[in-house]
Amino acid sequence: MLIRRPPEPPAREITDEQLFWNRRRFLGALGQGVGTLALAAATPGIAACATDEKLVQGDDKLTPWEDVTGYNNFYEFGTGKGDPKANAGSLRTRPWTVAVEGEVAKPATYAIDDLVRPFPAVERIYRHRCVEGWSMVVPWMGFPLGDLVRRLEPTSKAKFVEFTTLHDPVQMPGQRSGVLDWPYVEALRLDEAMHPLTLVVTGVYGRPLPNQNGAPLRIVIPWKYGFKGGKSIVRIRFTERQPATTWNVAAPDEYGFYANVNPEVDHPRWSQARERRVGELFRRKTLPFNGYAAEVASLYAGMDLRVHY
Repeated sequence: MLIRRPPEPPAREITDEQLFWNRRRFLGALGQGVGTLALAAATPGIAACATDEKLVQGDDKLTPWEDVTGYNNFYEFGTGKGDPKANAGSLRTRPWTVAVEGEVAKPATYAIDDLVRPFPAVERIYRHRCVEGWSMVVPWMGFPLGDLVRRLEPTSKAKFVEFTTLHDPVQMPGQRSGVLDWPYVEALRLDEAMHPLTLVVTGVYGRPLPNQNGAPLRIVIPWKYGFKGGKSIVRIRFTERQPATTWNVAAPDEYGFYANVNPEVDHPRWSQARERRVGELFRRKTLPFNGYAAEVASLYAGMDLRVHY
């Protein structure tokens, strides 16, 4: 079973977005005060939060909390958009360890708190584009993946970094199906991983990351289709050769390794030229690199992005 177009969700009025902005103004007034410290205590890796709004442009508006946390692709908990929220309560995110392997100077199995605590968190509001044709604007909490990569010290042979999701059919009932070859694996070229827009994410909307969104640790790459971001990560492996990734293996004619948002390269079963922002009625034009071309297009200079899709 491959990814299919989702049904249009109903638009609705909610208040979470306003509450979020009120919280931001409050924390801004406090600086690095009590409110931030309380959040840090609840969420390892969210320590001294700095906001970064320069990537929010034009008519971008935050997607409501209910949609960010209730309309998800996370096949480990089911293929329906509401399945992750309904089924992810079985996931236990503490204790949690992440194995670091391969071409790296500091291989080890790290407790998650030890892995993320050294890095001050930032708040990044990113557009997201799903290969199915829908999009969101999400306020993530986390830190640049490049900071972690530098601390782990990849060797001169490392050209790629691979991320593996937990494989536990007891906790993740979707893995009892054969819809994909488990565990879920994704990977980036090392320079993509080091780009400052690529985030290790531990929270959203100023709260700890919910299970259905990839708790306790996920990767977000805002210029790529959403399936590139590994969730509930238990292994990070540095490699010399390009790793095999789950969707690229399952359907190589539909899901390329790079998966950069490119409105000129259609999915074989639908156009990628336009997208539907969740909560909106009408579709909008899809932007090259999801609107981040000025920041990331240089990573692909000289590449044919119709071939390396």
